[in-house]
Amino acid sequence: MKTLEEAKLAVIDEFSMFDEWLDKYEYLIDLGKNMDAFPEELKTEDRLIKGCQSRVWLDTSFSDGRLHFKADSDAIITKGIISLLISVYDGRTPAEIVSDDFSFVETVGLKDNLSPTRANGLASMISTIKAEAEKYV
Repeated sequence: MKTLEEAKLAVIDEFSMFDEWLDKYEYLIDLGKNMDAFPEELKTEDRLIKGCQSRVWLDTSFSDGRLHFKADSDAIITKGIISLLISVYDGRTPAEIVSDDFSFVETVGLKDNLSPTRANGLASMISTIKAEAEKYV
């Protein structure tokens, strides 16, 4: 498994391959399409991320000192965004997640190139992932 820094650098490298934001959106859409299936029975109110315009479910489990995430969304770009976050933070220790600044999101320009409602949703996703990690620190 890559270190947290290696995982973030991999995302930065992936995004740097695309010159246009349209291509970056396509990349996010592909990430969302390639996510593992999310069981319908996990699409419950308590797993919904508050603050997202679209519906985003996040399921968290903790084993062997590491957090594991599964997610889904009813919006394809939003699904790609949560997939991107999970690709970096799944399998990390709670301490790694809590102490991380999530700055790679700004480095790739994601925050600046989303609509205001999607940017708010991204912030809510990050807050929720951190809050889940804080439960185990």
